[in-house]
Amino acid sequence: MARKKKPLPLLENVRIESFAAEGKTVTRVFLKPTDETPIVLFVPFAVPGDLADVQVTRKKHSYAEGKIVRLIEASPLRVEPRCTHFGVCGGCKWQDMAYKAQTKAKQQQVEDALRRIGKVEIPPLMPIVGADNCWEYRNKMEYTFSNKKWRTWEELSSGDEFADSSDALGFHIGGSFDKVLQIDRCWLQADIGNRIRNFIYDYARSKQLAFYDIRNNVGLLRNLMIRNTSTGEVMLIVVFGEDSPEIPLLLEAVGKEFPEITSLGYIINLKLNDSIADQEVIIVRDNDYITEEMEGLRFRINPKSFYQTNSAQAYRLYSVAREFAGLDKPLPAELKPVVYDLYTGAGTIANFVARNARKVVGVEYVEEAIVDARLNSALNGIDNTVFYAGDMKDVLTPDFIAANGLPDIMIIDPPRAGMHPDVVNVILEAAPKVLVYVSCNPATQARDLQLLSPKYRVTAVRPVDMFPHTQHVENVVRLELI
Repeated sequence: MARKKKPLPLLENVRIESFAAEGKTVTRVFLKPTDETPIVLFVPFAVPGDLADVQVTRKKHSYAEGKIVRLIEASPLRVEPRCTHFGVCGGCKWQDMAYKAQTKAKQQQVEDALRRIGKVEIPPLMPIVGADNCWEYRNKMEYTFSNKKWRTWEELSSGDEFADSSDALGFHIGGSFDKVLQIDRCWLQADIGNRIRNFIYDYARSKQLAFYDIRNNVGLLRNLMIRNTSTGEVMLIVVFGEDSPEIPLLLEAVGKEFPEITSLGYIINLKLNDSIADQEVIIVRDNDYITEEMEGLRFRINPKSFYQTNSAQAYRLYSVAREFAGLDKPLPAELKPVVYDLYTGAGTIANFVARNARKVVGVEYVEEAIVDARLNSALNGIDNTVFYAGDMKDVLTPDFIAANGLPDIMIIDPPRAGMHPDVVNVILEAAPKVLVYVSCNPATQARDLQLLSPKYRVTAVRPVDMFPHTQHVENVVRLELI
């Protein structure tokens, strides 16, 4: 007979102390009156300074997790969340906290990662670049169709029969790969995204189209991607799980309802995963791209293109990087540097700094991104950029540097995992005078800065908030050769 698990305790009058990883908060508590030392307790959707009763939901040897069941005293940092889905959808974990408090926490997160965790010697941080607009700031949203709508525990335990549909179009619920939360309004993208998504949901329900069964990999309607630009262009890509004569009818209906859509297409994805990198995109109306603008430069964005998802803050992020590189002002021809842009993506940074460089060399793993980078240079009449596709540690060799010129400046914008040690070694060997390291993960950035420390010292640090209401933060660091 299986042993019955002991019920986890309900802790009363718990004061939330500070922030923790993954957007959670943390405090220290005694789980039992007989405990001699407190244990670390992580609580999501709480705000430092809250006083609350907390139900422990998980207990491990060195820590516990819990959820607020009664808020006794609200933190002065707490505000009313705007979104009706807050607390269920995990996308905006800090929406219940004042924006100034969010940016202060992100500034501290960067400082802790670099100074305390990474043990990197740094100057005082420059003030974080906050967002002027922390609503409707995303230019790309992806949604999932599912025939298994997420139900709350309260709904399931009520015993009531559900009058609404079990189909959903929205976001995955964390920890439940086949459950999707039905979204009525998301505040992260301009409202046309909500109107398009809700129209497609209502149309699909009225035509009794099959929503995807994620567990069994069957069904017509699978995913939805909506992209928009600051210039007012809109792209809609619908991903289907099978071919069907219903596809052109749905696309015709949504295209007629929304003349604002300037790029309309679809994908038939028969694979077991949702990645579209290797899938054919079929455009049925207008262009196969939308165009973003930044300081007079135009960037074409196709369905598979990488582009920073906050256009306004991307401009500020790249402006900080350009300033740290010393490329924010016109330079005499004889002083213009050779710049390497590592992990260049679609060449956005490379083209953004090219006017004040002698030559910009961009390197990126994804071949399609390099095609976009070259196209963006041509589109803007930029002729001093060259782009190469391949694994960074394989491309960036001493022979490559000899062929393309010794870099004066390197701009590095790696993925969350940071740089491969072989790439760090090549950078140390090339020894450019200035490095500008743009990171979406201050923890791995701190590790890489340690690896670079034998030859480089950090001379400037500035965080940039790209994603209001989340714990994520970008950080830009300038390093100079010792």
